[in-house]
Amino acid sequence: VNDPRVQADGQRVLQALQAFRAEHGFGRATAAPQLGIQRRMIALCLPDWPALLINPEIVWSSDTTVTLWDDCMCFPSLLVRVQRAASISVRFLDQYGTRYERNELDTATAELLQHEIDHLDGVLAVDRAIGPEPLVSRTTFEQQRAYFLEQVDFVPA
Repeated sequence: VNDPRVQADGQRVLQALQAFRAEHGFGRATAAPQLGIQRRMIALCLPDWPALLINPEIVWSSDTTVTLWDDCMCFPSLLVRVQRAASISVRFLDQYGTRYERNELDTATAELLQHEIDHLDGVLAVDRAIGPEPLVSRTTFEQQRAYFLEQVDFVPA
C-alpha cells in the first residue's frame, strides 16, 4: 500500500470517480480495472466509508438474495436484471494501509460492493443476467419504469 505506484494508481481511480460524478451527477463507485488499472482497488463515494478500498474480499454472504436492475459505467445506456446476496461482510485495506472488516452490510451497500468486486474478478453485470429479457435500454426502462420495477424485489436508492 505504501508503494508510490500503488498510491498513484489509487489517486487515478479516485480522480476518475470524481470526474464521472462531476460530469454525470451520479456514480457511487468505480473499480480500477474499469480504467485499465490492473489493481484490486475500488473508489467509493459513500458516507462513513474510506474513499479507496484495496484488496477487498467478501468474507461472508447471506443466503437471502435480491433481484435488481443493475447499471454500470461500462454500459451507461443499459440495465441488467441480476441476483445478488442481500447482505455481505467485506475485508479490505484503505489507502493508508489500515485494515477494516465491515459486517452484514445493508442491501444497497452490499449490492454495490458485489458489483465492484465482480469488476476486480473480470465479471460484468451482463455475465450475471437472470430471467427472461434480462437486458433493457435505459430509455425503455425510464419510459416503462413501473413495469420493470415489478420484475425485481430491490431498488437501490
